Amino acid sequence: MSHELAANIRNYRRRAGLTQEGLAAASGLSPSVVCKVEQGGEVRVETLHALARGLGVSTSSLFTTEALEPVIGNEANQRYLVELRRALMPPVGLSGAVTEEAEPPDLTAVQREINDGHLLYQADRYDSVAKKLPGILRATETATALFEGQEGERAREVRAQALLLAGKYLTQVRQYDLAYHALAEEIRISREAGRTLAAANGVAGLCWLFLRQNRFDEAEKLAAATASEIEPRFSTATPAQLAAWGELSMQIAAVAVRNNRPDTAREARRMASTAGSALGTEHTDYENQWATFGPATAEIKAVEDLSVLGDAHGVLQRSDEGLLSTAALRASGRPSPNNWNRHRLDVAKAHAALGSHQEAMDELTALRRTSPEWLKHQTMARHVMTDILRRRKRTLTGEMREMATHLGVVG
Repeated sequence: MSHELAANIRNYRRRAGLTQEGLAAASGLSPSVVCKVEQGGEVRVETLHALARGLGVSTSSLFTTEALEPVIGNEANQRYLVELRRALMPPVGLSGAVTEEAEPPDLTAVQREINDGHLLYQADRYDSVAKKLPGILRATETATALFEGQEGERAREVRAQALLLAGKYLTQVRQYDLAYHALAEEIRISREAGRTLAAANGVAGLCWLFLRQNRFDEAEKLAAATASEIEPRFSTATPAQLAAWGELSMQIAAVAVRNNRPDTAREARRMASTAGSALGTEHTDYENQWATFGPATAEIKAVEDLSVLGDAHGVLQRSDEGLLSTAALRASGRPSPNNWNRHRLDVAKAHAALGSHQEAMDELTALRRTSPEWLKHQTMARHVMTDILRRRKRTLTGEMREMATHLGVVG
């Protein structure tokens, strides 16, 4: 953690007239954690949320004046990023982008490649997505340069879809500057073509990116303004309109709960649930939608709020009941693999927090069986495993040792 962030927290505590012990009590943390934070030690985002609640301020205010730190690691499939960067950000001269001459692409074939890319992304095959994207981006750029009239309009539409996929992948692997470029360009192209819903889906992606960067105030304002612009009339709304509006409502709630704005979060969750209920089933449209949305997705994101707030009992009470019961999921359909997997991580975290280590391990083991590569990318999974290793008094099982190795956790 940066010294600037540590200093901000210390200053807020002093202004509130609290000792470290007092802030610990107000935040539900131990005094040793508060001491570690103020000394600049590594700290989880959940801990910052708790400190903000204890101080009575927004989480974003703790980051004021803090310089962003670079993302470190090999999570972004570095061997593919160079080609992806070249395709997404080609050299630009006085006559425009400097690109190699190419034959006019078959837009139908490119569209199939984009749809396949979405399926690979949902299956957590990030290397395969990274391999596909440079060729897709070059083909769509060539098409927009060569095609005119109706064919040119179709080329720009396909280009926007390619950029949306690129933004989704790049945000997932934490290449935020490249992701911002792709999403901002998608929004521009879609807006200029009058494709409002497509632009709104790009905005939803941008809000997710901002959330990951702890830019909570900007994300909430952007999502709220866009949701207001596209709010549908429920009696005549199409599934795509309901899904786009519901997705933005979920973004508002996700940011607000992390930014210590519970009233805003509750109202946004209510709106998302209303949109999900109106749909009735999970809706997926890779050409026009950021992610799968429906009643089950809205519910698991409401459970995620409980996890962020540290309500482990609340998470477990709702994790397999109501809209998330087996019968309800059979009727409405399951959320996307990414959203469902994140939900089960919340369940694992809740079990670990309550000392139910074997139940937490059962959730992690199930995720490793179905989504091993996705699990490796999840910071929360490493936190859960670290907690198990630290708090378990009995000898670790072979399963626990294997999981720690898979996640790169040293006990």
